[in-house]
Amino acid sequence: MKKLVLALLVLASFAANAQEAQNFTVNGTLQNIALPVNKVCYSYRADGVTVRDSVAPKDGKYSFSGKIAEPLMVTIFVRYKNDAEGKPIKMFQPRDYASVFVAPGAIQVSSVDSFSNVKVKGSSAHEAYLALTEKTKPVNDKMQAANKDYSAAYQAKDAAKMKTLDATFDALDAEMKEVYKGYLATNNNSPIAMYALGQMAGWDINPEVVEPIYKALSEPARATPSGKAFAEKIVTAKKTAVGAMAMDFTQNDTLDVPVSLSSFKGKYVLIDFWASWCGPCRQENPNVVKAFQTYNAKGFTVLGVSLDQPGAKDKWMKAIHDDNLTWTQVSDLKYWDNQVAKQYGIQAIPQNFLVDPAGKIIAKNIRGEELSSKLATIFK
Repeated sequence: MKKLVLALLVLASFAANAQEAQNFTVNGTLQNIALPVNKVCYSYRADGVTVRDSVAPKDGKYSFSGKIAEPLMVTIFVRYKNDAEGKPIKMFQPRDYASVFVAPGAIQVSSVDSFSNVKVKGSSAHEAYLALTEKTKPVNDKMQAANKDYSAAYQAKDAAKMKTLDATFDALDAEMKEVYKGYLATNNNSPIAMYALGQMAGWDINPEVVEPIYKALSEPARATPSGKAFAEKIVTAKKTAVGAMAMDFTQNDTLDVPVSLSSFKGKYVLIDFWASWCGPCRQENPNVVKAFQTYNAKGFTVLGVSLDQPGAKDKWMKAIHDDNLTWTQVSDLKYWDNQVAKQYGIQAIPQNFLVDPAGKIIAKNIRGEELSSKLATIFK
């Protein structure tokens, strides 16, 4: 009975914390760090806002604080003093970065020998994160090995090997999702439940798979800001699923003329989310150009939606010309706050939606050979 009462008290506290932001403080110590630390930087995202700042350590100690309404991950990293020649010391992820799950209250973080080698006290959320990390480690190890193989194949221009590794990555991704799914099945009231669900769901949420898992989480977990935001993501995912009618939108083109998706009714339209700064998008552009040139006369077109940044219209225009994108392009130049991207739940680019002449989504996120094959089937 005592354990049950304690569990209920913990859940009640979790639910209360989810409703109101509270203070947290990180008190850090640096021990035996070989390089001279100039600044300790930190970054986290709370209630839809990204917080970034830094502090200067003194006598091997640093501290920073903020307000959060739920446990969340904070990325902490260091900036070293310039070397003897006055040159900046390059950052090295395994040595200079640490991820810490914080919660309201005071948390102790100690780095020994290297900044990333951290010990955390005072955060049950971080303890849960470490337990989850142990579960994902076997798959992560295989993923890292596959990444090395892919880099080698890329350098050798071994297309066949890269294609094989693409299948390996898909299999490992599916394996990782099962790990997160298993964790959530036995830890539905974990302080990092929403983090685990977000990792499992990925950037392209499948509502049929994800929604039942979300609904099985404890009410306090679903009541957190990230829990409520995720519920909205599921709604959007349903609206943008294959078989749904594509939501209409209007945005200005490169000449500031409003263009609506509905104006293309009667054609097959690929809504292509991209940006000039997005490397994978630029790599995919030749495939989209080939598809457009092959099938445009048969009733296929592309509507590009750019997530370029404010004040960067010149970069957007240059990318359009450099990549020979001869179809209609629209953007509000608001980066990730692009209204169409938010309407369609875009969390990563490139992404696309293939819409039929009646306005129904018939495929999504098809690229390269898959795009060509789909269009060949349509226009055979």
